Amino acid sequence: MPRQPRGARGTVEHPYSALRLRLVLAIFGVLVCGAGAIILWHVSVPFAIALIVLGALAVIDLGVVIARLRH
Repeated sequence: MPRQPRGARGTVEHPYSALRLRLVLAIFGVLVCGAGAIILWHVSVPFAIALIVLGALAVIDLGVVIARLRH
C-alpha cells in the first residue's frame, strides 16, 4: 500500500478534495466579472456582455461545487 507524506489530508483511498479551492475561485470569478461588467458597461458594451457571460458560467460552477460539497 502506498504511503502518504506526513501532514497530508485524506487517505490513499479517499483523497482530500480540492472543491473548497474551486469554490473560492468561483466566488472570485463572480465578483471580478460582476465588477468588470459594471465598469465596462459605461465604456464598451461588447466587452461587458462577454464578462456577463463569463460571470454566469462562474455562477453555474458555483452551484455545481456547492451541490458536490453537500453530497
